[in-house]
Order: sequence, then structure tokens, then C-alpha cells
Amino acid sequence: MSFRRESPREDNARTVRLLNKADAAFEAEPTTEVGAAFEATVMEGLLTDRAVSVYPPAGHTYPRRG
Repeated sequence: MSFRRESPREDNARTVRLLNKADAAFEAEPTTEVGAAFEATVMEGLLTDRAVSVYPPAGHTYPRRG
């Protein structure tokens, strides 16, 4: 099995894409109570001030597809 290493630049680009998609997803107000609870949970995770271990770490390896 062949493995590919993710560079810090690729990791940063993936993080930026994730945050941009989160911004776009939360532009409109949630239409249901479940949607509001989900949004609150996600935003708490994105905006937490607590120190958490980074996962996956920059430079981790993962198998290639097919």
C-alpha cells in the first residue's frame, strides 16, 4: 500500500476551505430547532478557546484511493 504525506501547506489549505464552507453554511438562520442546535454545536467546536490536540496532525499519512 502506498502512502502520501500531507504538507503543512495542504493542511492549511484544507482548513481554510473548511472554514469558508462553514461561513457559507451559516449565512442563513436555521429553519428548525434541530438545525439551530446543530449550528450551535458546530460553532462551539469552531470557536472554542480550549486547548485541544490537533487531529489529524499536519504531515499525517493516508492511503491512496484505488
